[in-house]
Amino acid sequence: MKTLNIKSTTATKMIKDLQVLIGGDIKSYNKEHILTVDNSLATGTISAISVKKSISFLAFDITFNEDITLKNTFLKSAPIYFTYCSEGHVEHSFTEQDTVNTLDAFQTAILRSTSSKSNVYYFKKQVNFNFSTIVVNTDDISLATNELNAQLSETFSPTNQGENFIYFGSYNLKIAEKIEQLNTISQDGVVRRLLIESTVQAILALEIQQHKDDVAHANSHFGSLNINELETIKEVSLFINNYPEKQYTLKYLSHKSALSPSKLQEGFKLLYGRTVTDYIRNVRVEKAEELIKTTDLNISEIVYTVGLTSRSYFSKIFKEKYNCSPKQYQDNQNTLAATA
Repeated sequence: MKTLNIKSTTATKMIKDLQVLIGGDIKSYNKEHILTVDNSLATGTISAISVKKSISFLAFDITFNEDITLKNTFLKSAPIYFTYCSEGHVEHSFTEQDTVNTLDAFQTAILRSTSSKSNVYYFKKQVNFNFSTIVVNTDDISLATNELNAQLSETFSPTNQGENFIYFGSYNLKIAEKIEQLNTISQDGVVRRLLIESTVQAILALEIQQHKDDVAHANSHFGSLNINELETIKEVSLFINNYPEKQYTLKYLSHKSALSPSKLQEGFKLLYGRTVTDYIRNVRVEKAEELIKTTDLNISEIVYTVGLTSRSYFSKIFKEKYNCSPKQYQDNQNTLAATA
C-alpha cells in the first residue's frame, strides 16, 4: 500500500502537494484549482476551492490503480472536516493505528482530530471514489475573532480533552443536489466565483443542520431504508426532475422502482423532507419558473409542458413559492428584456 503525506489545510497548498505525490496537471481559475490525473497511479480529478481564508472545499472523483493511504497531518491546531460521500463509500481514521470508520453514500461526517493532529483516508485500488470535504481551518490565530469559526470550534469539540470529535450522520440527498449544482456551474469570472462560494457555504450549512437534527432526534427511529433503497430513491427523484411532464402516481413510481409506496414516502421524507407528491409539485414549479425565464411559451403552454392541467392551480402553487403570480413574473421578464 502506498502512503501519501500532505501537511497543509489550504486549497492551494493541498492541491500542489497532491500534484507532487500523484502527478497530473493543475488548471487554476481565480481561487479554484483542478488537478487532472491520468497515469499509472490514478485516473480522475481532484478539485480544491478556497472559499474564504479559513474555508477550503476539496472534491475527489478519482480511481487509484493501487491501494492508497492519504494522510493529512496538521502542524498547529486541528481543522474541522465536513465530509460527504456522493458515491460508493469512504474509509477514515485519525491515525493508521486507530479504528477505521466507513462513510456510506449520501452520508455526512464531521471530523476533528485534537489528539493525533491528523486525518487518514483509505482508497482501495480500482474503485471510483466520489466524495467531498469542507475544511474549516483553525490554525490562524487571527481567526479567533471570526464569529463563525469560534462557533464551529465550540460546537465541534470533543467532550473530553485529548479526544477526537467523530460524528457520522444520517443520510441526506439535499447535500448531493448542492454538490451536483456546484459541478454544473458554467458561468465565468465574478459570477462563477460568487455562485461557487454561495453553494459551498450552502453545503456547509446543510452539514451543520444535519448534525443538529441528528442530535435532536438521537433517540428516534431514522428509518428502515438500506443503502440500495436510498440509491433507488435518488434514481426516482432524478427521473422526476428529467421528466416533470409525466402524470405520476404513487402506484406508477412504486412499480417503476420496485419499492412499496410506504418505502417511497419514507425515503422522500427522510432525504428531501417532502412527500412524493410535494416533491413532484416543487419540481414542476421550479421547471416552470425556468421556462418563463428562458422561453417564449405562454403560461398555458408552460402549464402543459410541466405536466399540470389546471392553470388556476398552477398560479396558486407558483405564488405560494415565489410570492407573485406567473403572469406577473413573465411580464416582468418581458419588461426587463425590452429595456436591456
